[in-house]
Amino acid sequence: MHETWTTVVGNAATRPDFWETAAGVAVARFRLAATVRRWDRKSEGWVDAYTSFYTVWTWRTLAANVAASVSLGEPLLVHGTLRVREREKEREREPEKAQQGAGAGASTGAGSGESGPRRWITAEIDAVAVGHDLTRGTSAFRRVSQAKPLSNVPTGATTL
Repeated sequence: MHETWTTVVGNAATRPDFWETAAGVAVARFRLAATVRRWDRKSEGWVDAYTSFYTVWTWRTLAANVAASVSLGEPLLVHGTLRVREREKEREREPEKAQQGAGAGASTGAGSGESGPRRWITAEIDAVAVGHDLTRGTSAFRRVSQAKPLSNVPTGATTL
């Protein structure tokens, strides 16, 4: 089966959760919000349309790096495999709502007090790369590096 690879540009909607599995594998998970922007002819400017949310999963060294460097609201670029799932959970009947709607022919659906399945779609990305989006970054990302040059590299030599 072929996997769907995707690159999503968005902002960290949650702080990364970090833990290690029983086998000692590092895992980090966070939510990414990607808002679509559209050109509005009436206002002659860009406006926000809708926002899609993705759960991003990272593993091993990438997980440790994400946990150490990603914070809430940061602009990010995420690359990995996309997984979309339909989930279903049984709703519990709410007694007060069921009594209110019993005499008037209650409608079915969310919030009507009816029991039954609740369905939703989740989008998850198993990330192979997560980076800060420097084109949309804040001034914190545009600081000049204070790192000292390598002293053991001969003058004129190139490094990779």
